Amino acid sequence: MSIARADYPAEWPTLRARILRRSRNRDGMEQCECMGECGLHCLRGPRRCLEINGRLAMFALGRVVLTVAHLCRKSQCPRADHLKAMCQRCHLRYDIRQHYTSRRIRWELDAGQERLFER
Repeated sequence: MSIARADYPAEWPTLRARILRRSRNRDGMEQCECMGECGLHCLRGPRRCLEINGRLAMFALGRVVLTVAHLCRKSQCPRADHLKAMCQRCHLRYDIRQHYTSRRIRWELDAGQERLFER
């Protein structure tokens, strides 16, 4: 159930670069565009995530890597208004249900395979 390169639009590299350019803050640094879609950053109204691409993460271990999240959850969608640059923490939190569903399907398929070979 993993996403393959073929699951993305042909113009993905250009589109991704455009989204990362759009994510630049006043200082010209690529900043996570999450405004609470992940369930965080919205305790006192929507606030933009503070994570900056390439810097040490403030709220996780390691360096921040900005990824591009499909807000519509369709990896073939090329619409810029359906895409947001998100740090890996926000992106994973945003997609948690999708990851859980994919994992459950994999487990069920694996269990079915095992049942085929049981004696």
